[in-house]
Amino acid sequence: MIGLIGRKLGMTRIFDEEGRHVPVTVIEAGPCYVTQIKTVDKDGYVAVQLGFREKKESRTTKPLLGHFKKANTKPTYVLQEFRDFDNWQNLKLSDEIKVDIFSPGDVVKVTGRSKGRGFAGVVKRHRFAGGPKTHGQSDRARAPGSVGQSSFPSHVLKGLRMAGRMGGKRVTVLNLKVVKVYPEQNLLLLKGAVPGAVNGYVRIVK
Repeated sequence: MIGLIGRKLGMTRIFDEEGRHVPVTVIEAGPCYVTQIKTVDKDGYVAVQLGFREKKESRTTKPLLGHFKKANTKPTYVLQEFRDFDNWQNLKLSDEIKVDIFSPGDVVKVTGRSKGRGFAGVVKRHRFAGGPKTHGQSDRARAPGSVGQSSFPSHVLKGLRMAGRMGGKRVTVLNLKVVKVYPEQNLLLLKGAVPGAVNGYVRIVK
């Protein structure tokens, strides 16, 4: 496995060799810095911890400052682990990993946090149709309808789709194709949409 941490910049479109437009998501992928290498002997599993997007020391807690000082890197906003990282034996602390680890045609999976929509009703959250707009009713147009049973089991079943907080969850999209890579600008163009809002952090795994 090989991967990077990135930041979603937005969507646009490009044209392929045959003139067909391809919708793409632009991601600022890396550079990421190796801040910790975990091994089976010391930690019980193999993983590489990467940091992304530098920040000021004044905005970093003292424990994290010690962590970054030990890795000989600058403080970063995001820290994430990648298990079973390819060629982890050849990595050392403070190594820089750039977007050129990907190439056009690669297939990746992207994980991000979906947009938080706040409290939402069943029509928006679960795409319910709502009640009929005739037969004398006037306040059931966006209502969920009956949620329970009468005599048995006489309670609302667990997991029933109802109104509630929508979005703001960890979402993974599989099999996204790398369309273009711009190593000079640390940009990665993926075909299709990725989870989250603009400027949201994403995890890209090959």
